[in-house]
Amino acid sequence: MSLLKKLIVALSIAAAPAAALAQAYPAKPIRVVVPYSPGGGADNAARIIATRLSTALGQPVVIDNRPGGSGMIGAQLVAQAEGDGYTLLYDASAFAVNPALRKMSFDPARDLVPVSLAVTVPNIFVVPPSAPYKTVQEFVDYARKHPGELSYASYGAGSAAHLIGELLKNQAKIDLLHVPYKGGAPALTDVMGGQVNSYFANAASGMSYVKSGKLRALAVTSGKRMAALPDVPTLAESGFKNFEVLEWNGFFVPKGTPKDVVAKLGREIQAAIKDPGTRQKLEGLGVDPVGSSPDEFARFVQSEMSRWGALVKSNKITVD
Repeated sequence: MSLLKKLIVALSIAAAPAAALAQAYPAKPIRVVVPYSPGGGADNAARIIATRLSTALGQPVVIDNRPGGSGMIGAQLVAQAEGDGYTLLYDASAFAVNPALRKMSFDPARDLVPVSLAVTVPNIFVVPPSAPYKTVQEFVDYARKHPGELSYASYGAGSAAHLIGELLKNQAKIDLLHVPYKGGAPALTDVMGGQVNSYFANAASGMSYVKSGKLRALAVTSGKRMAALPDVPTLAESGFKNFEVLEWNGFFVPKGTPKDVVAKLGREIQAAIKDPGTRQKLEGLGVDPVGSSPDEFARFVQSEMSRWGALVKSNKITVD
């Protein structure tokens, strides 16, 4: 055997394990870090998608809740993880807001790679069922007559619920106290109990409480009324034009994750979300299934970062 042939054989043998590894992915359980508390909107949707994804990939897809820091604790954990496709982040709209509001120990745009936009979801402006106001205008009138007395909850400073509350304050010219929580579930509990006066609840976590009468819905943040809540007006219908905000959830992986693995995850996540049974379950939560490619999601994330960054600056929004 010539020296050239020996070299070719040696290189082929060396490359074989790497090729086999790529073809074998995934060869072990996959962890999906959800940086919010169990029972919240992101957690509920993530678990539905993970169940279908596990079947498609032939490996367990395990949800790991790491709440706190408006999603930054869990996001940092994934940013520092090995880029091997076995640790994913399932984050929400706060991902695009945090860089404009906080000093971060990592750079989301550099350290995390977008894989797929999973769902979008409107927020529902909810109050306790015993509250004296039954419309947005009545809420605003009450706030004006009782300055500084009303509060609104969020699932973390800088979250979509926080920013929507700030938008309402600015547009309605009212004074509301912001009460941040570590997740949507505890925020919902305190609004239902009357400890907090209002909340822009993620539809995925708040819908069931509205339908059961445990919360009163005053409006939704989508451009049109929700099919599940046809009698609840939009904020635009309630006198606030161009007030349309949708939350979103999506999958990310650490930088350095092989492109073929990112591509495979993107395809499988899209397929999982488009599965009729999965779509039905997600729509039952009040969310709109999307399922995008990595490139599409990357463009979307960049546009969101630009949008919210400009809003934070123009409205001088800060966090403690």
